[in-house]
Amino acid sequence: MGRLILAASTGLLVLLSACTQESSTNIESAASSSEATQTLRIAAAANLSDVLPSIIGSYQANNTVSTQDIDVTYASSGKLYAQIQAGAPYDVFLSANQEFPAKLAKEKEGSHSNEITHPPFTYAQGQLALYSVTKSLSDFNIESLADVITNDANAKITIANPELAPYGASAKAYLQSQKIYDKLNAEKRLIQSENIGQAFQYAHTGSVDYGFVAQSQLIAIKAKSEQFITLPPESYPAILQDGIVLNNNPSALAFTDYLRSPAGQQHLLQAGYLSIE
Repeated sequence: MGRLILAASTGLLVLLSACTQESSTNIESAASSSEATQTLRIAAAANLSDVLPSIIGSYQANNTVSTQDIDVTYASSGKLYAQIQAGAPYDVFLSANQEFPAKLAKEKEGSHSNEITHPPFTYAQGQLALYSVTKSLSDFNIESLADVITNDANAKITIANPELAPYGASAKAYLQSQKIYDKLNAEKRLIQSENIGQAFQYAHTGSVDYGFVAQSQLIAIKAKSEQFITLPPESYPAILQDGIVLNNNPSALAFTDYLRSPAGQQHLLQAGYLSIE
């Protein structure tokens, strides 16, 4: 009788042990699955809306470790910066300038809940172009561009908000260097859009006659040569675009590594960005 009780007890212990191991395995498997499918959240400058989807697609196709979803929010860099300061749960911030990521790197405490431990990195250099669907630019060159704009007395010109959008800041600097920014403002011919995406829409739909837009936007739509003039990079402040990883999410680090890799950079070059020195 004693042996039967001992055997039964031993069998029960083995069964409990097996159940515990199975339960532990299931928990670990569920955690692993949850980690693999956890959404990677990216805050991206509006000018990236044409190229970032192809980079993400290429990254996911070549990333056999995780089938993770990637969610992207496009807006002006200044607006995204404000959202991150307010605690928005982004994992990566891809700005259209260097200023906002640098500020976040210094703000390890305070309104931003995550402590940033990774330094900013440069991933792209943008190009600025003048675009029009209502006027032909084929007969003009960069030297006569300021005259074209100012002599067209009724023409409206749009730039992205210089306070929020780096492409807008560079466009403003260019117009100031040509000594026509104040004149256009005084004549109420200069229309500010919220971001470079909206500036492109204003010009593309003919709501304005001219728009200072990103070269990448024009390549994306295969714009005709008479519809735009690409500004020389030396004629405006360099549009160096920095990104920053906002937490220690391994997936965020993996994606930004790919973004800076030769494969990721090739997408940017083909999309109209300049190579990074």
